[in-house]
Amino acid sequence: MSIDMKNILRNTSFLLTAVAFLLIGNTAFADTPDSLKGATLVDAVKAKSLSDSGVMVIDARVANEYAEAHIKGAISVPYKEKSAKALDFDASQDSIDLSKLPADKNTAILFYCNGAECWKGYKASTAAIKAGYKTVYWFRLGLPEWKAKGYPTE
Repeated sequence: MSIDMKNILRNTSFLLTAVAFLLIGNTAFADTPDSLKGATLVDAVKAKSLSDSGVMVIDARVANEYAEAHIKGAISVPYKEKSAKALDFDASQDSIDLSKLPADKNTAILFYCNGAECWKGYKASTAAIKAGYKTVYWFRLGLPEWKAKGYPTE
């Protein structure tokens, strides 16, 4: 087999592998789902309305991200994530300090992080639901959408 033919086969093999990877997908880069059972999905307009009405806003991102910028009035409750970015994530690999949430599980809470590709808000919302919180809002598009609307950050 000639060197040119070997190069063509190698390049074709690489290309087919790359295409298969893109078609099949990789959960490490998957966006969060469009819904979460037990939570109400909200956009920036609704999140702002909830925040303005006194709903507790929780930033699930890591502390240094919170320090850079966060929704005005949001409380930092980082979701420490080691599990896969997938629907079937293993919450036992992760941690969140639920003691920072209100003792009254009827208190409305809104969770957010860095947009659709950030799983911390989704996972923190899931943890709150499993802990018995009754009114959980999940702001899926999070801080990027908030900033795009020109809403206040600190």
